[in-house]
Amino acid sequence: MTAQVTLAECEAALSHVIDAPKDGAIINELCLRPDVGARAFPDSLELTVENGIIGDRWKTSPWLRLPDGAPDPKIQVSVLSKRVMDLCWRDQDNKDRHPGDPLVVDMDLGMENLPVGTRLNVGSAVIEVSVQFNTGCVKWRNNYGAESVRWINRRANRPYRLRGILCSIVQDGVVRVGDRLLKA
Repeated sequence: MTAQVTLAECEAALSHVIDAPKDGAIINELCLRPDVGARAFPDSLELTVENGIIGDRWKTSPWLRLPDGAPDPKIQVSVLSKRVMDLCWRDQDNKDRHPGDPLVVDMDLGMENLPVGTRLNVGSAVIEVSVQFNTGCVKWRNNYGAESVRWINRRANRPYRLRGILCSIVQDGVVRVGDRLLKA
């Protein structure tokens, strides 16, 4: 197994991570999660308000539900910083360990740049930054290390949203690798 990132390496990379472009980031990678732990890497994803990402497990097995049991739309789409992914995921040839975020972009995902409620054009779809904070789950800790989770969740780092943003879909559409993530 490849060595996991250290807290010192994470701290040293922080300025590089938060220096990412503020808008218009190219979507570097798309990931579809058809089932828990399963990953596919299509060239395009179909986003719908009602069903989330077509073929993704959000509709059938979300980690967050509404009081009535329905999947919570605040977590339909997660967006991860390419800089954080490249820092923490050391063995990128092992696609089974991909973080699972549907959109990977080289963009500043921090609260100052993308406050809650910010709408983003992504291909022909529109997503909205939700209030739900992404802390990094047990799978993140197991794959990338407890030190990276500590770094992500350090109080001083929380405004940077180092584990990425969670969004709801507000307009159906299709996103492709190479499209741009643009503030609406």
